[in-house]
Amino acid sequence: MSYGAGLLILGGFLLGGAWSIWKADHDTRGRTGPQVVFAVLLLIAAVLATASGVLRLV
Repeated sequence: MSYGAGLLILGGFLLGGAWSIWKADHDTRGRTGPQVVFAVLLLIAAVLATASGVLRLV
C-alpha cells in the first residue's frame, strides 16, 4: 500500500469519526460546545489527510 492510499484511508476514518460525534447529540439539550469543536477538528483533519493522499497519488 502506498503512502497516498494510507492517507486516503486515514481521511475516511477521520471523516467517519467526525460524523459519529456529530450524530451523537443529546435528545433534549442538543450538541454541546466541546462536541462541536471536536467534530470540526476531526473534519479538518479528514480533509487535510484526504487532500494530502490525493496529491501524493497524483
